[in-house]
Amino acid sequence: MSPRLSAEFWVHAYLARLRLAGIPAFVVAHGDDTAGAVMVKLNTLDGQARVFQRSFDLASGARAWIVLAEGEERAVDAALARQRGVDPDLWVIEVEDRQGRHLLDEPGFS
Repeated sequence: MSPRLSAEFWVHAYLARLRLAGIPAFVVAHGDDTAGAVMVKLNTLDGQARVFQRSFDLASGARAWIVLAEGEERAVDAALARQRGVDPDLWVIEVEDRQGRHLLDEPGFS
């Protein structure tokens, strides 16, 4: 997510790209339109999930998506709830894909 792009614009672009790939996704929590942080929950529909947050790669200095929490979906949801308690401006997007696709590793999403 480029610093020049609003959070809302990035979210809409991400959802459109997922839709084009045939990957279901939806907004779970609507954060601040301009500057809200975005977290992506990947639900593999088998009771397991993973949450990604944007961070910096310390080695390269580049932006990268890292795993904040993973495991049983209930525990991942609890981690997300804690984050929302700290940051009410946070966006949460849930991606549902049995194959574990989320597209965050594709160009344009870091």
